[in-house]
Amino acid sequence: MVVRTAETTAEKLISGVDLLEMGNIGRCELVAGRIVMRSPTGDQHGSVEGNFYDVLRSFVRPQRLGVVRVGEVGIYTRRNPDTIRAADVLYISYDRYTQRTARAFLDVAPELIVEVMSPDDRWTDMNRKLQEYFAIGVKLVWVAEPDSRTVYAYRSITDVREFTERDTLPGDDVLVGFSIPVAAPFAE
Repeated sequence: MVVRTAETTAEKLISGVDLLEMGNIGRCELVAGRIVMRSPTGDQHGSVEGNFYDVLRSFVRPQRLGVVRVGEVGIYTRRNPDTIRAADVLYISYDRYTQRTARAFLDVAPELIVEVMSPDDRWTDMNRKLQEYFAIGVKLVWVAEPDSRTVYAYRSITDVREFTERDTLPGDDVLVGFSIPVAAPFAE
């Protein structure tokens, strides 16, 4: 007879440090201490992501405003149990960047995050991520929808503006003076 106790059947949650020590296990996020595997991004997703990185970096770098990162950058949105979200592109000012203490994943909120929707992404999951981003102090999130060539600019979960490819996307007070035609990130 096998006796199961709460100790033997309880799931062991992992931390951000545990995830880092696992090495490259593939595209994933850590949600409440559990690894959530994600499919690799597609060609179109990569193109849009890269285009956003290029335009943001060419604005931020010459002015020495901060850093721009691309490629599923891990950001702590919760601790104990840890949640680490993977942002497609982000901008973080030098002021915030110098406050980080974690070894690999950002433990300080960037000012701007860009999320590119993939065909298998669900808006309910994106909404959850948006809530987490704003809870840690992110000021602006751009959600790019390649199929409709639209960017949704969120200042909070309830403050959202829709920009179509005929519009110009502003950097607001996060990147003062920045703007690009919405069509630009969707160009091949």
